[in-house]
Amino acid sequence: MSEVQRRDPRREWIARNRLHPQHSEVMAELGRGAASEWMGPHGVLRRNPHAVGFTGPNGVKRIDRSGAQQGVTGGGASAAAAQQKPRVEISDPAFSVVVVPDMAGGRLSGHDRDLLGLARRLADADDQAPGAVLAVVFGAHKESGFEEAGIDRLLHLESSDVTGYAPEARLSALGMIDMAWSPRHWLLPDSKLGGGELGRRLAARLGERPVAGVWQVEADPGQATGWRCITRGAAESLDIQRELPRIALALAECAEPVSDIRHAATPVALPEPLPATLSRIEDLGQVPVDPAGVALSEAEFILSAGNGVRDWDGFHHTAEVLGATEGASRVAVDDGYMARDRQVGATGTWVTARVYIAVGISGAIQHLQGIQTCEKVIAINMDPGCDMFKRADLAVVGDSTRILQALVARVQQSREEQRDAA
Repeated sequence: MSEVQRRDPRREWIARNRLHPQHSEVMAELGRGAASEWMGPHGVLRRNPHAVGFTGPNGVKRIDRSGAQQGVTGGGASAAAAQQKPRVEISDPAFSVVVVPDMAGGRLSGHDRDLLGLARRLADADDQAPGAVLAVVFGAHKESGFEEAGIDRLLHLESSDVTGYAPEARLSALGMIDMAWSPRHWLLPDSKLGGGELGRRLAARLGERPVAGVWQVEADPGQATGWRCITRGAAESLDIQRELPRIALALAECAEPVSDIRHAATPVALPEPLPATLSRIEDLGQVPVDPAGVALSEAEFILSAGNGVRDWDGFHHTAEVLGATEGASRVAVDDGYMARDRQVGATGTWVTARVYIAVGISGAIQHLQGIQTCEKVIAINMDPGCDMFKRADLAVVGDSTRILQALVARVQQSREEQRDAA
């Protein structure tokens, strides 16, 4: 009998198709498991570009269509899993790393969690003398997962002087924090939501030279601080390397967020109350904006329609009631139901919404690429096996027309109850 090994095209096809029901079984038989790299039959190193957690050549996280990264378990299961994580408490830290997250919408964003992951790397670099991550939160918030984000100390300032747009009052509070804890590093998000401005103001107040656009930090014993950072310059076309200074403004995906352990998130307070600040800025609140006039790339709440939508008048009414910006899949745009500037996806507009509701969208790879940075994805579809459900944080199986009608009725009822209570 010949010793020549015969190929099995079907098994090779299953190994390439991660959505196939027998994919895990075939991968285990081939000895690959969940590995992203393996040695090919001719001695060439093979890489799986779709592996979970794979980072592309440009430092971009690739999407995971299998749903393994999206937390497909329910809220109760997720809370139970979080409680089972090992808990770490640093009682006597050698130093502090202060993080000032944006907390957009009162919750930690993906950018904030990446920043806390970077702070965790800086604090845990020395096993003999670990540091503590101190997070500073201004105003009211809705976040309940500070422990899972890698925070050791939590300073929550609820004074009315620091709520809203109050850079002068917040800068005064950060100055008191600097005197009280003398942190080794200050980390703020380099974003348009306030972190970038506040970080530059803080650097001017403390007389420090900050670094902006940080997207990677590496240990470097040759530097005085022991760390070297890589920043984006020249309209993000050039990487600049320099020593990591005391104040850093970091970009999203600067580090992996904390996911495997819990920290204490012990509440702390300032040694002295905040002084009365005579601010020259008066916050008049947010200006109402018509969601229909918001560009998709800037929208925080998007209601997107696909080929599964039949009642378009009901869809537009739902978007108006929810106050959501309308989006669409390529099929809906090609059929003439929506304008071309409303198309979401790799061939349309890449969106970064906090909440993205996909109605009747099956989940083509180009559409999934366009929504990969959305924080929460809700999918409504008749097909429980569609790819959009594997990406969604919440999946609803059923007729989109009836579901949207029920959603509108519930929202209107809730608003009436709030008016009656007021």
